[in-house]
Amino acid sequence: MVVATDFDFLVVGSGIAGLRAALGLAEVGRVLVVTKEALGESNTHYAQGGIAVALSGDEDVALHLEDTLNAGDGLVDREAARVLVEEGPLRVHELLDWGTGFDRENGELMLTREGAHSRNRILHANGDATGAEIGRSLLERARQHDRITLRGFTTLAELLIADGEVIGARIIDAEGRVSAMQVRAVLLASGGAGQVYSDTTNPSVATGDGIALAWRAGAEIADMEFYQFHPTALSLPGVPRFLLSEALRGEGAYLRNAAGERFMERYHPLLELAPRDVVARAITREGFPKEGDTAAQLPVYLDMRHVRDLHPGLDLVQRFPGISAFLARHGFSLAQDLIPIRPAAHYLMGGIRTDLDGRTSLPRLYAAGEAACTGVHGANRLASNSLLEGLVFGARAGEAMREELPLKSTANPATAAHPQIAVSGIAAQRQELQQRMWRDAGLLRDRAGLESMRSYLEANPVSAETQSGRESIELASLHAVATLIVRSALAREESRGAHFRSDFPKRDDAHFRTHTVIAGSTLQSAEIVASTQSAKVATQASR
Repeated sequence: MVVATDFDFLVVGSGIAGLRAALGLAEVGRVLVVTKEALGESNTHYAQGGIAVALSGDEDVALHLEDTLNAGDGLVDREAARVLVEEGPLRVHELLDWGTGFDRENGELMLTREGAHSRNRILHANGDATGAEIGRSLLERARQHDRITLRGFTTLAELLIADGEVIGARIIDAEGRVSAMQVRAVLLASGGAGQVYSDTTNPSVATGDGIALAWRAGAEIADMEFYQFHPTALSLPGVPRFLLSEALRGEGAYLRNAAGERFMERYHPLLELAPRDVVARAITREGFPKEGDTAAQLPVYLDMRHVRDLHPGLDLVQRFPGISAFLARHGFSLAQDLIPIRPAAHYLMGGIRTDLDGRTSLPRLYAAGEAACTGVHGANRLASNSLLEGLVFGARAGEAMREELPLKSTANPATAAHPQIAVSGIAAQRQELQQRMWRDAGLLRDRAGLESMRSYLEANPVSAETQSGRESIELASLHAVATLIVRSALAREESRGAHFRSDFPKRDDAHFRTHTVIAGSTLQSAEIVASTQSAKVATQASR
């Protein structure tokens, strides 16, 4: 195999984690950033609510840490959370210096509050387009750097491995041309996997490719049972599950059931600002009051009609321009209408197991952002910590990768075999997998449903022949992600954070205050082990 060596580092993903890492890496070498769609098309771009950061001094930092620990339901790695909240202000000030246009009032940065935060600390941009603005500023800066090459419509197909370490990757461009490249280190900042579910707020690119490829290459994967379902996605027939930001509830929105009653007082003292997993399950129970009777769904609504009385000077269209415009196209107004909602898959707390510098269990392979699992979110992510995580740990991964020494040779790299799937059946298989995952391994789980899903996955395997089509790569990734979620959810016989099992409805600290780690690159060889720590990976820089 001929392997190109035009670059020192490969970054997969052009969201906040990938771009921030690339900017650091470009100080010492040539960086290639690849993404499956147009540059900037990522979960970062669609992040509406904002970025949580403690800008008011040590007390605010300490409170942000406690809020993060509390939201994570006993599984947050405290050191990871400390790094997040302490380094967050520095990284956000970098964004400000680089021209990121966060919203201001009378020259001062505007701060709002979201669920489970003890004070206002959420920065937003253009009302409800925070991720898009951060992505714009980082992408603009990356384009100005002569040692960063950006390639859209380029798919990661395989990781190349030699002597037990990742030495590069095979990629496919928009015309289907396949090339292999050798680099000093690879960063997987490829985002989440919401497309594994039929109802999701994630864009179509979120198919978990980085997680799946890392697993097949032998990397450890952790905490995949913890998938966060955003409580409030627009629920209209034939319309995508458009995200209705938690910032709406931060500004005072109520949740109402089919009878017009506010119901959150029955579930949590923080009412509509309770942690997301609590709110999502409450909405589900109000919508399906007869458990198991999925045919008798009742509507649940988000109500902002009273907010003008709470905040007389608040212009909802100006505060939430993107959401208001989308709703208007479907005949709804935040100020005048009850908005029909339901939960949708939103954010994966688990992923490729890393240390605090993005190192995985495979030498020269790094991960950051939603594709990674540092333990910072535990069992349930605190609202608006995701952009901060990508920023902080993307920067740390970039710094660590800079220390990787050049490879010793280019001889005979191996590839991690990737499944072959007939193109003609991809769409139907993908849809069936998504619908089954929603039904059997979604927001409310039990052993019967999870075993049914596992049986389906085992009865519909993918072969191990190398192939090159993006559609089949994505389906294979979704199959792998589904397998990891189901196996982890079966192993955790309790309810904690975003993982809820109706057959084990209580939290069990005696047996399950641990991380679920899957090692082994195939369904047959995968082994689930419990760990009380997030990954403590030995430094690879000395090689």
